[in-house]
Amino acid sequence: MAARVFNDGPPLNRPVNIKSASKSVMSALIGIAIERGVLAGVDQPVLPLLRSEAPREPDPRLARVTVGNLLSMQAGLERTSGENYGRWVSSSNWVRYALSRTFVAEPGTDMLYSTGSTHLLSAALTRATGRSTLANARAWLGEPLGITIPPWPADPQGIHFGGNEMRLSPRALARFGELYRRGGEIDGRRIVSAKWIEQSWTPRTVSPWSGLAYGYGWFLTDMRGHAVRFAWGYGGQMVYVIPDLQLTIVMTSDPNGTRDTGHIDALHRLVADHLVPAAERGA
Repeated sequence: MAARVFNDGPPLNRPVNIKSASKSVMSALIGIAIERGVLAGVDQPVLPLLRSEAPREPDPRLARVTVGNLLSMQAGLERTSGENYGRWVSSSNWVRYALSRTFVAEPGTDMLYSTGSTHLLSAALTRATGRSTLANARAWLGEPLGITIPPWPADPQGIHFGGNEMRLSPRALARFGELYRRGGEIDGRRIVSAKWIEQSWTPRTVSPWSGLAYGYGWFLTDMRGHAVRFAWGYGGQMVYVIPDLQLTIVMTSDPNGTRDTGHIDALHRLVADHLVPAAERGA
């Protein structure tokens, strides 16, 4: 294992804002919930769990939106990210706001990257288990992985932010990445099913922005002929998992950095042009 701090960054054991890399953690929690029978599966409609927050006369398509659609960003609802993000998080009820968006695509078709979709998963998990997403994360990931999961922001109704603003240290993120690299079992303990990891790393759609394939909360690509699966948070909060090289790479960056500065491309190049060749050589 190699670890280094650059540019006067925080210590590697200090929790930092991992931004949308939280979506990969949320995906793990949903997979565990399905394995435990708390949720029925990826084809389970989400509306029955969240009906109290749905519009009084919802679009009929809302009843077709499934857990899997939310995980793969194929709900079809207008996005709450990008230019719509501020209005969403300024609303008095984030779940209701996300459920009331108009449909701009059919469920299960186009990829519409939207943190509101992942937040609906946090709300559904909270309803299904009767306890907070924070409590579930600590019990299902924190305790078995031996990592600290501090509180992170919640919406006005107390639903912990699904898919953004989670706090984990780089070392904790590395532990999470290693869990996936090892097929869901670590230190002899099964935490996430191997089947769920395979499902999460199966291409479901393609991002119209990056052109990258997307599974259940993970981006999918290849570098130098190696399959690469990665969590991606705004500003450069990254977890790269390269199974055939037995390699997990974590990078965290300034979460308040300027968008589209070329920083993400530079991180990808660092992995593809330097770290992957080093792993190929057995360094």
